[in-house]
Amino acid sequence: MNCTLCGSEVEKLTVFRGNQYFGCGECHSIILDPKSYVSAIEEKKRYEEHNNDVEDKRYQKFVSPIVEKVLADYKEDHKGLDFGAGTGPVITKLLKEKGYNVAIYDPFFANYPERLKEQYDYVMSCEVIEHFHNPKKEFELLKSLLKSGGTLYIKTELYSDDIDFDSWYYKNDITHVFFYHRKTLEWIKRTYEFSNLEIKKDIIIFKTFFNPLIR
Repeated sequence: MNCTLCGSEVEKLTVFRGNQYFGCGECHSIILDPKSYVSAIEEKKRYEEHNNDVEDKRYQKFVSPIVEKVLADYKEDHKGLDFGAGTGPVITKLLKEKGYNVAIYDPFFANYPERLKEQYDYVMSCEVIEHFHNPKKEFELLKSLLKSGGTLYIKTELYSDDIDFDSWYYKNDITHVFFYHRKTLEWIKRTYEFSNLEIKKDIIIFKTFFNPLIR
């Protein structure tokens, strides 16, 4: 099997509850065997079970690090996209309450493909990238959605060398299929030619190069 992000050959890492996981020596990711992926119907059902009430104060607090970064970095007239907004687009709600211009996209719950043909000053993807069946294709898309000098805000939990993968709770969600190490993010920065990468715990920020000739 080859890595679904970088294409390198991967090695068997561990088996947990009958599911085989592979480790990539090139980009340092961990991949669930695609044979264990749930169907699209099962995946959608799982997302619908999430208690993502946009009025839930705990949920609002959970996404607040991304909201606060956007408020600090951008103004109301900048154009944003909530990519993978899910059943409860709370980030969009909180930003719109501040007068921000944010569109939503989700392949299951807000499937507006025309929004993927536009470009944005910033794109937000909260608890989404661990679900990517084809991270190579998805990161190519995310990069294409950003304007010159644009920002990609991501929230996910990173795997690190001091984590025992077999006991790591984050892999137990049946829809979590791809796991990122800090070195994976550095590989993404180099490969997709982002100008900057900032990692603050589970908040990841990629910046695109600014081209003054492109507005």
